[in-house]
Amino acid sequence: MKLLIADDSKAMRLVIGHMLRQAGFKGHDIVEAADGTEAYDVIHKEDPELIISDWNMPGMTGIEVLEKIRSEGIDTTFGFVTTEVSQEMRALAEGAGAAFLIGKPFTPDDFERALDEYLS
Repeated sequence: MKLLIADDSKAMRLVIGHMLRQAGFKGHDIVEAADGTEAYDVIHKEDPELIISDWNMPGMTGIEVLEKIRSEGIDTTFGFVTTEVSQEMRALAEGAGAAFLIGKPFTPDDFERALDEYLS
């Protein structure tokens, strides 16, 4: 399965990839994006089957990327890994079509719980 990890921090993209492997999700093809605009472009170029995005990124925020691809009829599973974990943010993410929201700091168990139905 092809996964997109979108985060403006290279270190965080690496940590998320590591957490995925620790959670038992190995062997997936991971592509990366360093901001929201790049994520949007990668979605169209690479056609990932799962998108893991930060919320706050330059170019376009993660929620803007999600809203834009949904408006184009792209229904790829999309979720967030972010410090924004308030009930309001969760409701906004769900309303826009996000499948999950993992709060920072996180553990491999958080990834296993959020992604098991999509990656198993």
